[in-house]
Amino acid sequence: MNERPVVILTALDLEYEAVRRHLSDLRLHRHRAGTRFEIGRLPNGCHVALGLVGKGNQPAAVLTERAITEFDPFALLFVGVAGALWPDVDLGDVVIATHVYAYHGGTSEDDGLKARPRVWEISHEPDQIARHLVRNGTWKRRLPADQAAAEVRFGPIAAGEVVQDSAISAHAQWVRQTYNDALAIEMEAAGVAQAAHLNRSLPMVVIRGISDRADGTKVKTDGVGWQAKAVTNAAALALALAEELARETLRGNVADRTEKAEGESMPEIVRNVAKGSAHVGVQAGRIYGNVSIGQPSQAVLDPAGQLADLRHKLSKACAAGDVDVATFTAAEEEIDVAAQSLSENTDQGKNKAMIALRRLRGLLMDVADLASKVASVIAAIRGTL
Repeated sequence: MNERPVVILTALDLEYEAVRRHLSDLRLHRHRAGTRFEIGRLPNGCHVALGLVGKGNQPAAVLTERAITEFDPFALLFVGVAGALWPDVDLGDVVIATHVYAYHGGTSEDDGLKARPRVWEISHEPDQIARHLVRNGTWKRRLPADQAAAEVRFGPIAAGEVVQDSAISAHAQWVRQTYNDALAIEMEAAGVAQAAHLNRSLPMVVIRGISDRADGTKVKTDGVGWQAKAVTNAAALALALAEELARETLRGNVADRTEKAEGESMPEIVRNVAKGSAHVGVQAGRIYGNVSIGQPSQAVLDPAGQLADLRHKLSKACAAGDVDVATFTAAEEEIDVAAQSLSENTDQGKNKAMIALRRLRGLLMDVADLASKVASVIAAIRGTL
């Protein structure tokens, strides 16, 4: 969908693997300084550059900057686990950071430590997209069948330099008193947020699954597998958000191209003149879109290629206002199902793809060109069975 990828970063190997499971066509990308990233794809074609930053805000900031410089992403997601700061935030819940507090900034005075935090706020558009995904619940499709859906919360996250595992220590009491609206606490988001902020306010979202309560029970909750459960929830939501951010970026790019094309419209009349025994081939001004001359060859695009072309036409139709956003979103979901089913390369997968495409054709009945294209894809798939 986009030539530029979304960068997804994690701090722990367990978090990295939770994201990696959602990607296909993985390939290694070596940075000249030795950092290793992997580049993969989501079912809708969105490219993802995945990296591991390790623990702490300082290495997170350095490697985030490295990833941004290397890949020039259209968005940046930081995904992993965190500790809850309040009893009503349950294990397994997902917190999307509305703010990131670098809470270790301060000044030490005779009457105590006075906070001087740095704060980064989520960009408006990613926040709106994330809230919409949570409302419609589509992100839950990426969860394993045996995984209970978690509650998603929006609120501040506190990022420092220590693992907090006490509810009564002086440090814990100070954090809760000074940052009493923070829902969760962790150790890397401030570094990631700072790097994103310094790169022309690159859209950045921190998504954390709650794996412990930061109250002295971390060893117990880790021992019964809450880290894996929490990051599975966070990764599912993050990948859904990555796909939607890619769609929004594509819509914007298509709209920009459409505006430019309208300013450079084709001449209404092109005259072809032949004299004597001359023959006219093709004479034209500026041409937009696909042009065929003569009889089409017998070679037909493979179903996957036709599906990609259909996705492109759908995006253009949405940008032009021929398809409303709600229909576009529903249609994209059916295309995702069809693409994923086709990738199985089995007759069963192809049949699943045709079912999804029939639903898609129903959604697009009012747009004759798109409905016809869907029929062509169905016919192409049927020809491979």
